[in-house]
Amino acid sequence: MILDEIVAAKLQELKNSKKKVPERLLLQELPEEAPPLFSAAFQEEKLNIIAEIKYQSPSRGVFPCLLRPTEVAGQYISAGAVGLSILTEKKYFSGAPEHLKSVRREFPEIPILRKDFLFDPYQVLEARVWGASAVLAIVACLQPAQLIELLASAREGFLDVLVEVHNAKELETALESGAKIIGVNNRNLKDFSVDITISFEIARLLEKEQGYCLIAESGLSERNQILELQDAGFQGFLIGSHFMNNQNPGELLAELVAG
Repeated sequence: MILDEIVAAKLQELKNSKKKVPERLLLQELPEEAPPLFSAAFQEEKLNIIAEIKYQSPSRGVFPCLLRPTEVAGQYISAGAVGLSILTEKKYFSGAPEHLKSVRREFPEIPILRKDFLFDPYQVLEARVWGASAVLAIVACLQPAQLIELLASAREGFLDVLVEVHNAKELETALESGAKIIGVNNRNLKDFSVDITISFEIARLLEKEQGYCLIAESGLSERNQILELQDAGFQGFLIGSHFMNNQNPGELLAELVAG
């Protein structure tokens, strides 16, 4: 299973990173100022798009976009993105920490999500040092205690956490952990099939609840899809593959926002 491979590779990478840069050294690099709030990107009632920068994926292969991360980010911001999602996973998504760092240097005000497979508070600290505003926590990859630990570490570092779920059971785990920003991934992490109805099912489970921000992820490419999800209670929409499948990703974002 590809997910198991990714997790195993990431755990080894984490082990290597801790040896190369011990936590005590990483702490010395902490920025003094808090990053832009990720959660603040979803306050307005509009098409709040979190545009993703990734150069390949296990399900889609290598994307046509060859622009540097800062160029992609510039296009996205000009086209109306309220935030960015930047892959830092190297082996399977061609991401890199420098992608996030370079975008943060050039665009200090934009909220940025570190998109990766996180298991350890050390990775949250990395994200904070690199300039992220938020980190991803995938419930399917974590034990409940690990999720609680990641959320606590993020709070200490003034970071938000996008807690990703795929079904009702994972949603229950997310809520019990204290998650406030819930990402609903429409992509099955086992076979990579996409089913948008997952988002609607999760939204129904939360329709009487307050205090949560719902973000739809994966398989989104059409404005009518997004408007339907917005009506169902979603405040944000994370889109990557659709945009990166173009040599100029910002053009597709501008078309989506303009309608």
